[in-house]
Amino acid sequence: MSVCYTTSSSFYKHHIPTYSKPISISTRTIIATKCTPSDDANDIHELLKILPHDLRDNLVVESKRDQLLEVILDLGRLPEARYLGDSGRRYLRDTEVSMEELEYAENAIGEIGGDNRAGITGTLHRISAVRNRKGVVVGLTCRVGRAVRGHIDMVRDLLQFGESILFIGRPGVGKTTVMREISRVLSDELQKRVVVVDTSNEIGGGGDIPHPAIGTTRRMQVSKPSMQHKVMIEAVENHMPEVIIIDEISTRDEVNACKSIAERGVMLIGSAHGDRLENIIKNPVLSRLAGGVETVTLGDEEARKRNSRKSVSQRSGPSTFPFMIEMRDRHYWVVHKTERSVDALLRGEKPRVEVRKRDKQMKVIIEKWKIED
Repeated sequence: MSVCYTTSSSFYKHHIPTYSKPISISTRTIIATKCTPSDDANDIHELLKILPHDLRDNLVVESKRDQLLEVILDLGRLPEARYLGDSGRRYLRDTEVSMEELEYAENAIGEIGGDNRAGITGTLHRISAVRNRKGVVVGLTCRVGRAVRGHIDMVRDLLQFGESILFIGRPGVGKTTVMREISRVLSDELQKRVVVVDTSNEIGGGGDIPHPAIGTTRRMQVSKPSMQHKVMIEAVENHMPEVIIIDEISTRDEVNACKSIAERGVMLIGSAHGDRLENIIKNPVLSRLAGGVETVTLGDEEARKRNSRKSVSQRSGPSTFPFMIEMRDRHYWVVHKTERSVDALLRGEKPRVEVRKRDKQMKVIIEKWKIED
């Protein structure tokens, strides 16, 4: 399964050559790999146990069970199964979900945390609750958690450099799945000291014993989401990690913690919601992960040289994450050398990027120094 990358591309070097003319030819590298779910991590039966008996029986014989993404139980509505890719969704029966069924599921789950999330011990599945104004659970999102091996081959070469990487993508595109496999590879194959700061137990799974999917990575749980930034700093100060992995960076405190950790020479693997790097730049909190943006006023001569207005935007400092990866979908990623891409975007130019995707045979194709249309 493992694939060793070799590349002499200057894309990864600190001193990337500048080009006087646009380059229209991309270098393509093809790597034969395949994404395969781990059998033990893909055990859906523990998740099905919390569902009403008729829904459980329905899904057990479902031919598309391997593509199941989540089951939605909303009070007074038909129960619904949603699937990956083009498989869409379907109703599981023609009668609505009752309060008794939601109470049965809630009791089977056990305690739901302050972030309205819960896990199932020994699995990667996640349950999220919807509450009414009185705090009563009136809906459940039962999300299937899978440990998929093979995604790592899209970025294995980048891990060799020890540089921090931020994954950007919309919810459900697979960021957590990728970070879970990265934690295993860094700890088991590259022999790094890795700590996951696991706010909702999404990376390491439910229970106090981390799921085997993260290998020998250590896991620090977070009592409530507002404490995540403090646990991040605690992990560095108390446990001497070489790598910290954090899911869903979103607050100013978490951004500050990331910057502090990076300044101490610790590699970061993180994720944030957003579709493109431009979304990060425009976000007043997250933009600091890309170096921040400031407005400066140019002198008349400098403005003439640049053929620009006197007030321009520019990056205000170094990026916390030297690499940012846009996960457009599960098999189409765009890799940015963050500072150079941010500088290009602020100048109104399209940055040169690496496009990494899988073909119909699931082989990884890397197109280097490509300007996307």
